[in-house]
Amino acid sequence: MKAKHLFLFIALFGFCMSLNAQNRSVALTPPMGWNSYNCFGSAVHENEVRANALYMAKHLKQHGWQYIVVDFLWSYDNPPGSNIGNPYQKNLQDGSYIPWLTMDKWGRLLPQPTKFPSAFGGKGFKPLADYVHSLGLKFGIHVMRGIPRQAVWAKSPVLGTKGITADMIADTSSKCPWMNHMYGLDMTKPGAQEYLNSILNLYVAWGVDFIKVDDLSRPYSTAEVEGYRKAIDQCYRPIVFSTSPGATPVEKAENVKQNANMWRMADDFWDNWNEVMQMFNYAKQWEGIGGPGHWPDCDMLQIGKLSKRGPVGKERYSRFTEDEAYTHITFWSIYRSPLMIGGNLPENRALEVKLLTNDEVLAVNQHGTNPRQLYKTSTAMAWYSHIPNSKAIYVALFNLDEKEQDVSIDFASAGLDEKIAVRDLWKKQNLGEYIKQYHRLINKHGAALLKLSPIK
Repeated sequence: MKAKHLFLFIALFGFCMSLNAQNRSVALTPPMGWNSYNCFGSAVHENEVRANALYMAKHLKQHGWQYIVVDFLWSYDNPPGSNIGNPYQKNLQDGSYIPWLTMDKWGRLLPQPTKFPSAFGGKGFKPLADYVHSLGLKFGIHVMRGIPRQAVWAKSPVLGTKGITADMIADTSSKCPWMNHMYGLDMTKPGAQEYLNSILNLYVAWGVDFIKVDDLSRPYSTAEVEGYRKAIDQCYRPIVFSTSPGATPVEKAENVKQNANMWRMADDFWDNWNEVMQMFNYAKQWEGIGGPGHWPDCDMLQIGKLSKRGPVGKERYSRFTEDEAYTHITFWSIYRSPLMIGGNLPENRALEVKLLTNDEVLAVNQHGTNPRQLYKTSTAMAWYSHIPNSKAIYVALFNLDEKEQDVSIDFASAGLDEKIAVRDLWKKQNLGEYIKQYHRLINKHGAALLKLSPIK
């Protein structure tokens, strides 16, 4: 009998360990998807999420795109036409809060049925997630770090505990500087981990595959980062864990690498050339740290129709020139950043389709290894990565100058032989064989993405 019990224990332990290993085996390549923030801010409605999911399923899924992510304030009632980004919560005379966010009795935020009609009746995001899954895609949500202040005021009980309430686990000195809806969690308090477990278990019941947790990185909240990791692991569902925003401190690289699947290197990135130039610098700081399951994140792709309902500037197509847009995608690809589209997909033009559906370019992002900066001057830059099981490499050349110029690569500097076959990945054309070096006339703020193959 004892031997039987031991066998059952070993089997159960092995099963749990395999589930935990499965839970960590997400984001083995940089996640690819769409996020509602850059086109709808806090005010995205369910019909718009469904429209973007349907577009992805029809036009992008076959190229590897798979995540549909609802960004922030889905528990807030944005009426049609509203574009309020961060509604400041105020106290009434009894200490309660307005606006009151949609929340269950356990202090867990729920999607607002006015914006997400399928959530009516306490169904949460499950109907929307089911729709996304029916298209062969995966579903994600944005959440703020910590616990709602209104739950602390209400002394909401913490699910899975006896007698512990929200006010007993909140760190009321820990506050988000740009949105006042949440307190941090004191992870040393009994019940704090149980609260995180309870929200992750709720998300699992909804069918969530991806969570973007905001306000974790500035300052870096080690205990809460680790708390979310534990909560994800205990729920036994493969969920991508993204931390936001940046800049994540580079000195926390080992901790964030062990706990998160992707993390922001910088603050919010928008369609501005100077921000592209600054991203090159952030990326260099994190060079060599990304790999299967853990990726430094350059932030969303500023491609397509942006700011339809805020949050930055007027409604517009990306302000990037065509050359800058190609540079944008080229760098995110060679660097192996996660690729999360910021524009409203149903309004894509031919340019966006070209930028998002080139399988040879996307292969650089998904399969290139060990990306490194080869050189950078005040006017030009080159990055390269290796191709698995091959002597060939990927190379990206960038013109950082304010005028057209020649940008080159010396083959020996990248560890290549003298004679090389060059292929242009954006044009999907073989350019011929070259000796010792390749150079290319590139437009102002433009880029070239190449495959260099040694000729035996």
